[in-house]
Amino acid sequence: GGQGYNKELFDFHEVKNIDWPQSDYERFKPYNEVQCKNSCLSDCFCAAVIFEDDSCCFKKLPLSNGMTDSRITSKAFIKYKNKGDDPPSVPRPPDPDDKKKRKMMNATGSVLLGSSVFVNFAMVCGVGLGFFFIYKKKWIRNSPGDGTVETNLRCFSYKALEEATDNFKEEAGRGSFGIVYKGVIETTRTSTTAVAVKKLDRVFQDGEKEFKNEVVVIGQTHHKNLVRLLGFCDEGQNRLLVYEFLNNGTLASFLFGNLKPSWNLRTNIAFQIARGLLYLHEDCSSQIIHCDIKPQNILLDDHYNARISDFGLAKLLTLNQSKTIKTAIRGTKGYVAPEWYRKSTITAKVDVYSFGVLLLEIISCRKSFDIEMGEEYAILTDWAFDCYRNGKLDDLVEGDMEAMNDIKCVEKLLMVSIWCIQEDPSLRPTMRKVSQMLEGVVEVDVPPNPSPFSG
Repeated sequence: GGQGYNKELFDFHEVKNIDWPQSDYERFKPYNEVQCKNSCLSDCFCAAVIFEDDSCCFKKLPLSNGMTDSRITSKAFIKYKNKGDDPPSVPRPPDPDDKKKRKMMNATGSVLLGSSVFVNFAMVCGVGLGFFFIYKKKWIRNSPGDGTVETNLRCFSYKALEEATDNFKEEAGRGSFGIVYKGVIETTRTSTTAVAVKKLDRVFQDGEKEFKNEVVVIGQTHHKNLVRLLGFCDEGQNRLLVYEFLNNGTLASFLFGNLKPSWNLRTNIAFQIARGLLYLHEDCSSQIIHCDIKPQNILLDDHYNARISDFGLAKLLTLNQSKTIKTAIRGTKGYVAPEWYRKSTITAKVDVYSFGVLLLEIISCRKSFDIEMGEEYAILTDWAFDCYRNGKLDDLVEGDMEAMNDIKCVEKLLMVSIWCIQEDPSLRPTMRKVSQMLEGVVEVDVPPNPSPFSG
């Protein structure tokens, strides 16, 4: 779990016998104290952590309804901006070098005051450049190009992952840019946990770039509807990612098996995926466009909660730059938004389109494209709109009594999906509005034909 945490920007003030039970938004286990603090440092929403035994609870602002009790045995760590000073409540020990520093500053000040304007300007520039190069040197040392990624993630040797996967014996699936293997790692001396180890395929030209992108971006995202990255391996030519292992597999195998899952469970999964995408698009300091939303990239945990996985195609867009990308077609046929083929500007609306297709699959338990259904019904998006336009919602959920008894909800979800799959990206809602429509916060207007130019 590492020897310490990065105190350069933030630090923690420890308080005891206190908790904020209503402010939890994420819980991790098993974690040690250092891992707990490191994870909080990497999360833009984390204001404090509660650590007890091997459990780590993130708290977000406002820290309301706090309680103090001598029976509370956990440790509370409140995060604060580190400006070189300790928090007000902690007395700062005297610095024996303070006098020397003051003398040096006075001497520097005298030189500045006694020099010409030109010399003053040159000295200020020199000091500024010195700080810039020192900071730049630190940043380069911590950047993810030299095997020293600045993150809370665990760094594995290739040999350790070979042993964890029994020499990459059990294939758990194939994601973008590599094969996923099931493995087991030690978390403490007495406990182990199952993991999914993604071995990046070196055949792909931008595999190394992909690796850096995943490590830096995913390591800093924490949400209950995202698969958690636990660690990585960056050794020689080997690039591997270590994720938590989710026992119930993919949404694809769940939806398209012999038995149709319950309607209530399916709707909950749809809401959870929408919340996960909303987090990626809007709710953290850096926007992430997934670019490959499909049922194979949604995993289910022990309680059938949805987790978005495989950020191999994600693009990190900082908020002070353009929130658009232009690149080659990414994604999977059947879920790819039309603007990919038109070489148009790509925005987060491509994920909205893919979510709309996925939502239709969740409603109907049918694949986005199935030639066995016959030409008229093969393309799910076309057939679903026909069902809506002709008032034949029963056809979409045929044989699903639970869904047919909740036909108003079926209609609402269908209308939301039609809004999402509009060919014109400007007509598609944001994922925030999608979530609000799904959860009944806002009304769903009657959607237009998603493909007005094709009939």
